Amino acid sequence: MNISYNRELFDNDELKHIYRTILKPRLIEEKMLIALRQGKISKWFSGYGQEAISVGTTLAMKPEEHILTMHRNLGVFTTRDIDYYRLFAQFQGKMDGFTKGRDRSFHFGSKEHNIVGMISHLGQQLGVADGIALASLLQKTKHATLVFTGDGGASEGDFHEALNVAAVWQLPVIFVVENNQWGLSTPSNEQFRCASFVDKGVGYGMRSEKINGNNILEVIEATRSWAERIREKPEPVLLECVTFRMRGHEEASGTKYYPDGLIDHWEAYDPVNNYRDFLIEEGLLTDDEDAQLRQEITKEISTALQAAMDSPDVEYDEEVEKADVYAPCDAPLVEPGEKTEEKRLVDAISDGLREGMTKHDNLVIMGQDIAEYGGVFKITDGFVKAFGKDRVRNTPLCESAIIGAGLGLSVRGMKSVIEMQFADFVTEGFTQIVNNLAKIHYRWGQNADVVIRMPTGAGVQAGPFHSQSNEAWFAHTPGLKVVYPAFPADAKGLLLRAIEDPNPVMFFEHKGLYRSLYGQVPDGYYTLPFGEAALVNEGQAATIVTYGLGVHWALEWQKHHADTQVDIIDLRTLVPLDEETIYASVKKTNRVLVLHEDSTTGGFGAEISARISHNCFRELDAPVIRLGSEDTPVPFSGILEKGFLANARLEKTMEELLAF
Repeated sequence: MNISYNRELFDNDELKHIYRTILKPRLIEEKMLIALRQGKISKWFSGYGQEAISVGTTLAMKPEEHILTMHRNLGVFTTRDIDYYRLFAQFQGKMDGFTKGRDRSFHFGSKEHNIVGMISHLGQQLGVADGIALASLLQKTKHATLVFTGDGGASEGDFHEALNVAAVWQLPVIFVVENNQWGLSTPSNEQFRCASFVDKGVGYGMRSEKINGNNILEVIEATRSWAERIREKPEPVLLECVTFRMRGHEEASGTKYYPDGLIDHWEAYDPVNNYRDFLIEEGLLTDDEDAQLRQEITKEISTALQAAMDSPDVEYDEEVEKADVYAPCDAPLVEPGEKTEEKRLVDAISDGLREGMTKHDNLVIMGQDIAEYGGVFKITDGFVKAFGKDRVRNTPLCESAIIGAGLGLSVRGMKSVIEMQFADFVTEGFTQIVNNLAKIHYRWGQNADVVIRMPTGAGVQAGPFHSQSNEAWFAHTPGLKVVYPAFPADAKGLLLRAIEDPNPVMFFEHKGLYRSLYGQVPDGYYTLPFGEAALVNEGQAATIVTYGLGVHWALEWQKHHADTQVDIIDLRTLVPLDEETIYASVKKTNRVLVLHEDSTTGGFGAEISARISHNCFRELDAPVIRLGSEDTPVPFSGILEKGFLANARLEKTMEELLAF
């Protein structure tokens, strides 16, 4: 691999500007390695020797176009002229860093600079890039999007999903594989069997190119050429940049696993030194000018680094920390009108989606078979005719990439509703939800305006993989809102509120109630507040706290015990949770049953029970009882399923509670 520079497309001023730009991250690297040894920073992921890729690709992209970064892309941040002080404050966990001390190194983004930062799981960036590129198509901006991954990260399933979605939808994304030939200590021949990453492009039906990642002019020219092309004719591109990681995965890991002589071999292809020598040969740079430039940049770096070191450490403020977990939802509530119509639950949800699509022209809905087919439950039947295929999008079976795409749409100011065909299938997108969507506002202030619809629940003999109640997984995760309506009117109003909310919302819909439950639903657009439970029956004997199908179990029990009236609280939302209504009822009745369909152990009822015990202990005349379904998978047989569900033990449990 020789570095031969072709300057045909570059004038003298640009060639000199490129050198200054690639020199910045190198000099920061050298400073950071010293700071690490001095204990002034805790960890460093080095891009030493790979600078040409980050700098070259960024120079080739327009400032208004998004770039999604990884560990070794310091050059993206410096090329986009991010303030050194803020950068160093970020590395040191200071308040003036991009994450206010909440995340480290390159785990951040900057809305101002159109950079979307990584999470440690690596592959999730790729699906987000799909969403940003999709927004470009829908908004007709003619923007390209560029996203990085490594040769190791390209082994993750998200790589396949994102490239597949981009190819199917013909999205203007440049997928840059930084092939530095090692994943931590694992060489490429132990990671994949193909000779080159460009071979993978063929399988996805996309164009690919392999270039010398240490030749900055080649990187700029290739990226610029592809970006210009896909702006005018959208399609994805796989760009493999061959390079070498001169230092460890992170500094603490070292490089002892490298074969002898390998580092020496690659030092000859150093992208900074080779480009400097080229400029000297061209008469565009002298040794004295180089020394002066290095001194100038080093002084800027040292001044900013010292200022960051001198800045005060972060201080823990409980209110500030909690407030930043969620983006504020400023949309005023819309009161329902007086005119109503009887609708099934399934129709109310469909009606809510239609109202949302009509009011919010930046809303896109995505899911498997939701377009012409209308979804497996026919909730989106007729939506393609009403709103078009751009906004009603069938997706491949790529849950993670599609959830990531929803986040990408949010980065560009759009909204999305994503249907999990069944709530059980959400496990395929779990990392995107609990690690990316849920944490991104807390980390660097980026909202995730995504609603994930979750057809859930048992009672329809669908077996272990189509019947699970998994709301507790998400109620446990800060940053997510969890909604679980029990009635058609609530479902419509809460769904529209979820669409308005700039935070990720898990919206649970009991599929067993879709066509069996009827109710009066207001016409038109209206919203209901999160965090306000409903008292659906009032009594003195006890309190039943429940949600979803559990509400109807409780009402059925009450129907057969008219002489023993109880408070039945329909939570409607689990996060935020209306504790005030719960405690007021328990303090009135002095007895409480927490009821849910989910399995008992680890179900959300355990959290409610703990809070009641802590806050209402003196008012209780009986132990807090929680009743969930059995701690087994959901069985297929109707007989077994009936025995599995909590309702089978409700009568006996209420007898025990009332008799205590």
